[in-house]
Amino acid sequence: MKQLLLLLAFGFSLMGSAQNKMTPELLWKLGRVAGIGLTKDKQNIVYAVNKPDVLNNTSSNKYYKIPFSGGKAIELDDIVDSLVINDKISPDGKFLLTTDEVLVKKVHSSDLYPSLPKANAYIYESLNYRHWDTWEDGKFGHVFYTPIVNGKLGESKDIMPNEPYDCPLKPSGGGEDFIWNPDSKHILYVTKKKFGTGYAISTNTDLYEYDLISGTTKNLTESNKGYDVSPSYNNKGILAWLSMKHDGYESDKQDIVIYDGKKTINLTKSHDNIQVEGFKWSEDNQSILFWAPINGTIQLFSISNFNFANNPDNKPIIRQITKGNFDVTGIIAQKGDTLIVSRTDFNHAAELFSLTISKGEFTPLTTVNDAVYNKLALCKSEKKFVTTTDNKKMLVWVILPPNFDSSKKYPTLLYCQGGPQVALTQFYSYRWNLQLIASQGYVVVAPCRRGMPGFGTKWNEEVSKDWGGQVIQDYLSAIDAVSKEKYVDINRRGCVGASFGGFSVFALEGEHKGRFKTFISHDGIFDFKSNYGTTDELFFSNWEMGGNYWDKNNLIAQKSFSQSPSNFVDKWNTPILIVQGGKDYRVPIEQGQQAFQAAQLKGIKSKLLYLPEENHWVLSPQNALVWQQEFFKWLDETMPQEKK
Repeated sequence: MKQLLLLLAFGFSLMGSAQNKMTPELLWKLGRVAGIGLTKDKQNIVYAVNKPDVLNNTSSNKYYKIPFSGGKAIELDDIVDSLVINDKISPDGKFLLTTDEVLVKKVHSSDLYPSLPKANAYIYESLNYRHWDTWEDGKFGHVFYTPIVNGKLGESKDIMPNEPYDCPLKPSGGGEDFIWNPDSKHILYVTKKKFGTGYAISTNTDLYEYDLISGTTKNLTESNKGYDVSPSYNNKGILAWLSMKHDGYESDKQDIVIYDGKKTINLTKSHDNIQVEGFKWSEDNQSILFWAPINGTIQLFSISNFNFANNPDNKPIIRQITKGNFDVTGIIAQKGDTLIVSRTDFNHAAELFSLTISKGEFTPLTTVNDAVYNKLALCKSEKKFVTTTDNKKMLVWVILPPNFDSSKKYPTLLYCQGGPQVALTQFYSYRWNLQLIASQGYVVVAPCRRGMPGFGTKWNEEVSKDWGGQVIQDYLSAIDAVSKEKYVDINRRGCVGASFGGFSVFALEGEHKGRFKTFISHDGIFDFKSNYGTTDELFFSNWEMGGNYWDKNNLIAQKSFSQSPSNFVDKWNTPILIVQGGKDYRVPIEQGQQAFQAAQLKGIKSKLLYLPEENHWVLSPQNALVWQQEFFKWLDETMPQEKK
């Protein structure tokens, strides 16, 4: 503890002096802003600021309100049930929605053999025995409704009795998964009504409508076999939600669908470039506001002119509201022509902004981290368009160090994005933070390679079933093109990435032909066969690989499995740092172990950073600081910068 206190004291003393670049310690001092909603009187915005506590390895929230039109923020003693409308209370005020874990299946010895209290055993008869970072314990999240009588709560009723299904969806679902119909007589909830092996191989979530009077449940989206999520009613009773078409394809094109109780309309189906990330009904219920990736950013759009008449001339109209090098990451509230939104860019964590819909103009509302940013020399990001080996134009972000001097030469890192089908936009991460990396003196090359939303469905889909193919050539095209710039030191180039990016690092280790001096791979798939045998959500591997590895007649799957990085270790010859989370059940521990063991047995300079309590991310403050210290220490060891 004493050493930790000294380390942190040193880091924070630097912050208080002539701090002019982002550091790991400073990154973990930032407040993390999240909008909550509009107060009942529609005069204020309520928001939370999460502050990490590095010394205690925890974090905590403080809540604030600020006038909708801007002004001074006031800290709140308590959130806020009295301030913000509780959308879990029925519109008529008679019921409250809640969720709780319910024991449905007995899988643990304490439930199966209560006479053996010191036993600790799990017994499973199907897959999905563990998910994300948790072993299945037989408990499932269920939705309850409770009568409110004279301000007091009555007896709760489970609307999913004895069902081995989860609402909210695990691992990341929330309150958006269960809502009231405006009539107060129906509850709409999202779940995947599949259990065990069926759950592990399917993405078919549906919207279910529970009738409070009859106690019956109806599947509103039974005809659609992919994801149906994020339901939202307008005050006219029209339902909207996000929908994907194909079962098993978690990165399918996501569209906005509306339903009037009789007819369903897909509003964005015909717009190939639009992969909707989230949406909100407009205040007047005449349009839907949504955000989606486009050309390496996430922008805000509106869609209007939709109705349910059979008139081919009444086609939905989509308008892009915002433009610029930033990401709009959520809508908090609306009053007239003004929205409150969350926004990030490579240099700035999320803050809330006021946005005029008609003009697309922003005004800062919160300034939680301005005191930090005002002391920093920020990084410049540039867009370049690179020609790929199949003669396509690919957008590449180049992030330059603070106080960049084009006459100097800089060590350069190829950043490989995860996913595989996750947009590379102006995101702000507390681990893979491109501002932080560039601020240590590196040029960062971040290509929007095959598999990135925002460039059309075909571009997005071309990574599936070909992980070792064109997408790897896209990475090489990006680093080769940017390396022609005089400021790139071609003798000091590295390659880093996590998840699909970690796989990409393993693949490039066997194919880079001397381009890179060092590699860093975090939670990447090294061996396709063993990953297929241990990963949790098998629908992902089935779709991305094209099937299983033992079906010799499936030529697509056979080709995919042949591209496993483990098949090309004979070509490995470059130092590599491998990071692995112990509770990562998406890319389980043996992937990092196998890669490290192969590198060691080949005599390659290598290091394993094992984080036993972390999942696919690194969430605790102190582990994150260890991660970042080891990240930059490895780069210094294997690709040292010139001394100033």
